[in-house]
Parts: sequence; C-alpha cells; structure tokens
Amino acid sequence: SPQSVWDTDALLAAFGEAGVKPLHAIKLWSHLVRNPDIEWSDVPDLPKAAQQLLSEKFTRCTSTVAQTQRSSDGETVKLLVTLQDGYQVESVIMTYDTTGRYNNTKNDDDDAASEACSTSCSISKSNSVWGHRRATLCVSSQVGCNMGCTFCSTGTMGLKANLTCGEILEQLVHARRETRIRNIVFMGMGEPLNNYDAVRPAVCMMTDSRYFGLRRERVTVSTVGIIPRIKQMPDDMPGVGLALSLHAPSQELRHKIVPSARAYKLDRLMEAVKEFEDRTKLKLFVEYVMLAGVNDGNEQAHDLGKLLQGHNSMVNLIPWNPVHSPDGPKFAAPTDDAIAVFSRILKYQYGISCTVRAEKGQDISGACGQLVIEAQDGHNSCSSAVARPAAKPVRDIEELA
Repeated sequence: SPQSVWDTDALLAAFGEAGVKPLHAIKLWSHLVRNPDIEWSDVPDLPKAAQQLLSEKFTRCTSTVAQTQRSSDGETVKLLVTLQDGYQVESVIMTYDTTGRYNNTKNDDDDAASEACSTSCSISKSNSVWGHRRATLCVSSQVGCNMGCTFCSTGTMGLKANLTCGEILEQLVHARRETRIRNIVFMGMGEPLNNYDAVRPAVCMMTDSRYFGLRRERVTVSTVGIIPRIKQMPDDMPGVGLALSLHAPSQELRHKIVPSARAYKLDRLMEAVKEFEDRTKLKLFVEYVMLAGVNDGNEQAHDLGKLLQGHNSMVNLIPWNPVHSPDGPKFAAPTDDAIAVFSRILKYQYGISCTVRAEKGQDISGACGQLVIEAQDGHNSCSSAVARPAAKPVRDIEELA
C-alpha cells in the first residue's frame, strides 16, 4: 500500500535512497499545503525521479472522510476518518465566535492590543463590535487508547493501533477543507505521548512556517501523565502547550479513575510538570473531568487547590459528558451548584484561575470523552479492520492561554 506523503521521515528516506535532495521534499510539502489536490507533475521544479518515486510509493492522502456530522447549533463538525487499513478515528472541529462579545467601550490598551494582533488574530472590527471567529481542531493520535480512564468512552475501545505522522497530519488536511484552522489540540482519541514518535514530527510540520504555519502557542498536547515524554517536550516541541489530564487531586482517587496513575505516581508527575513550567515559562493547563459524587466535592476542591500551589496553572473543569454505549462508563454529571462551588473554592481560596468548559457537539457525541467508533449496531467498528501492530461565554484553549 502507498504511504502518506505526510509521513515525513519515510518520504525523506525514500528521496535519499533515490538521490533526490531533501530540498525537493520541502518544496513538495509547501506546495501541497496550498494545493492539496495537485498531481505530482504540477509541483514546480520537482525532478522526474521524485515524481516517479511518488507515483510508485506515495499518495497525497491515505485516509478518507467517511462521514461528516454537524451539531444542531452549527458550531461543531465531527469527521469520521477511515484509514488505509480499515481502522477509523474521529476528529472534531469546534468553532468559537467572539464577535459581539465586546462593545465599543474600550481604552488605549484595547487599541494597542488590537493593532498588535491585527495580522494574526483576524479581529473583526466595526463601529461597535470587536471579536472574531476561529476554529480549533481536536485531533486523534491513536485508534482507541490503552490508558483505560474509567470515565472516557475512548478508553472502552482499548488500543487498536498507533497513527502515523501522516495519518495525524491528514486530519488537518481534511479539516482545512471545512474551514480555516487556527488552533490544534491533541485531545481526541488516544494518549498522544504514548505515540510520541508520530506526534512529534506532526507537531513540527503543523508549526513550521513553510508548511501549515500554526503558531506554536496555538498547539496543545494533552496527556494523562507520561513523565519521560513530558520531560522531552521542551526540547522536541518548544513553545507547544501542555495540558495535563489530572481528574483527581490525590494518588488514591486518581488511581481508581485513571489506572495509568499506578505507573506514574502523582508526586512525580507534579514534579515533571513543574519542570516543564520552569523550562518553558508556559502556563500549565489542567483538565479536570467532574464526576458526580466521585471527585466534585468540596474536599477534592481544597485538595486540588493545595496540589496546584506554586504552579503557573489554569484549571479547566469539564462536566462529565454522557456516553451512548451499553458497555460505556457508568457515571453522572455534577450539578451546576457543585460546579460553581468547586470553581469558587479554587478561585477565591487558592487564587487559581479556573474556567468551566462549555461543551460543544454533545448531540453528535463529539464532546470531551465521547469519541468512540461505533457501527450502526452500536459495536466497535474496528473489529473488521485489517490487522495492524498495536502500538458564561464559550471558552476554548486559545482563550485559556
């Protein structure tokens, strides 16, 4: 089967063996970003040897969009992507609109900020309206996940396969056909840092100004806490944000709902993220899925506040989303009062920035924790795939930054 032209290491190795200079790969990728449907012969100055190699061993996209679902409010699009070997993953495009949030009462600082952001933030300005629309793409890094988080739908699948660098980047290629993508969050299916060798080059391509050109601070990698990889991130992906899927303030509770905590103890994990903060000077995003009667009480709020003292962090509280699966996790969402009290404790007693995630795409199972591939009969559709080695305003990740 042909390989994806976005599998960067594979393409560079093949070019090297054929005596084609790496410069031609750079030109090829740059041209493909802007012209995704071109023929190899359309790439300017591409040697005949490179064109022949590409025709024989590579393709522009190994994956296809099998299904596109749109939420009732039109702000969320979920793409079901079929990979070359039959496996499927989901990626979600979330649109945020701040147009009209701000009125015309502004000061000199507002003018200076808007001028500084005018070329990169796409601010829409009229006589009375400030703001802009933007889209964040949530990408998957694995088919399924082996972290086994008890509240997460993807965790019920187990790990089926690691995605290649090309399969990760192709999700962005597909999404760009829907809308301009401004932010990327690795918060889809899978544990990104357990597929580090594919995620790292994918992030590099996303943030390289010659290719997709996303600003590094607009790419965020989420992890349940793979300590060795967290320590590598500042060197391998400088400027890229880290989101910690914490979900519990104590080792005992975290072990119950996040089984991987057995290998990566909470005290060592917090030391690793503090090192990340100190080296990068970036804010740590803490994701905390709230489960009624499990981790949403006042005691847990106080414990979390104490745990995060000394960290430059922002807590994003995520009310648990229902999972439409007979074999899915059995939890309940917290009440609005419980969320409000939890948030106030963090903010006013511990001085920790805290937001409540406004979920998007619940009606198409595109919200946090809901991504799981199901066939029409409700069973995992990956079973027929080819064998493969396993391996309130709305606020999004950009506003939290």
